[in-house]
Amino acid sequence: MAGHSKWHNIKHRKAAVDAKRGKAWTKCAKAIMVAAKNGGPDPELNLTLRYAIDEARYANMPRDTIERATKKGAGLLGGENYENVRYEGYGPSGVAVVADALTNNRTRTVGDLRLIFSKFGGNLGNSGCVGFMFESKGRILIDGMQGGVVSTSNPSNRKGADALVPIEEDKLMELAIAAGAADVVAPGEAGLPWTVFTSPTDFHAVRQSLEASGVHIAEASIDMIPSTTVTVRGDIAKSMVKLFDALEDNDDVQKVYANFEIPDDEVDGLE
Repeated sequence: MAGHSKWHNIKHRKAAVDAKRGKAWTKCAKAIMVAAKNGGPDPELNLTLRYAIDEARYANMPRDTIERATKKGAGLLGGENYENVRYEGYGPSGVAVVADALTNNRTRTVGDLRLIFSKFGGNLGNSGCVGFMFESKGRILIDGMQGGVVSTSNPSNRKGADALVPIEEDKLMELAIAAGAADVVAPGEAGLPWTVFTSPTDFHAVRQSLEASGVHIAEASIDMIPSTTVTVRGDIAKSMVKLFDALEDNDDVQKVYANFEIPDDEVDGLE
């Protein structure tokens, strides 16, 4: 078990702020539409759609907005056609970068991303140029024990939230191991969540087991985790953070992954 760096903590806080502002809703709606289009509108039969809906609920998206996106994706309301596209490239000092996008216009998206990479000292590469440096893993963020009723049909349900209490390390380790988790990572500072990693195939089972045990899940997704990381400092670190943020802010980009780390003694100046 390891702990998160200051840089990971900053990224988590930024994601939480974006979710509260509703910035994530557009990206969640597009993910739901594509999942419903490819696998149908029933989340019980379409696991990808279930995950997309869960992420929307974690971002506090209203139920009617989720239902409308599902129907639109299934062709029941009409709408635009989006497709999943993965873009890969290099940041400053050869940092590996992967950006997963949902786009209805590949020409527009590739042009926008090429410009972003170039602006901050990187370059957009060919498909597969850095993807091999990452491994697909389930990632579950846990922010405490839920004393009230846990709803597996609505992971963001906080009924009984007054009873939400910090989870003890030994208890979480016991539950995670019993559920089949691969690793548990401690938060770098108080108030931030624990991270449980799983294999992609075990992701759903581990998440359900933890929820059934009374664990409150703040977020859960299958992500690209770097096999090794590159340490960046000074101006390179600043440029890399700007590149990462600019990619995340692009309307077509759903998620961004990169294999860089910033030493704790340099992080404070980046906030």
